[in-house]
Amino acid sequence: MFAHIFASKYLHIMEARRDVFQAIADPTRRAIIGLISREPANVNHIADQFDVSRQAISLHLKILTECGLVQVKKYGRERVCEAKLEKLNEVNVWVAQYREFWTKKLDALEDYLNTIPDTKNDKYEKSTRKNIKRK
Repeated sequence: MFAHIFASKYLHIMEARRDVFQAIADPTRRAIIGLISREPANVNHIADQFDVSRQAISLHLKILTECGLVQVKKYGRERVCEAKLEKLNEVNVWVAQYREFWTKKLDALEDYLNTIPDTKNDKYEKSTRKNIKRK
């Protein structure tokens, strides 16, 4: 019984912590985002594009909705999903910090490599010049 209570609380906490990174971690969810970013689509149309059950697609859509990447609107009996891509900016901000870090590191490596004489290319150029003169 204690394990059930602990697991229930743990799962509830996990649901509450869903974010855009969790949403894009799954390839099916990324594909769903790509599909509906071009044009809103109903749940059945989305499910028809994948080789998984409609229930699995509904779960993916639930996660995407909880993360704020998808908005589901009801029109009568039909549920239409629309992409809300503004939340992906969180990923861009996170990646940008690492892009800046690696850009600085690679620029420093390039500067260092430019200070080293390139003896390999000098040998190649001399042998190429010899071959050209022979012809």
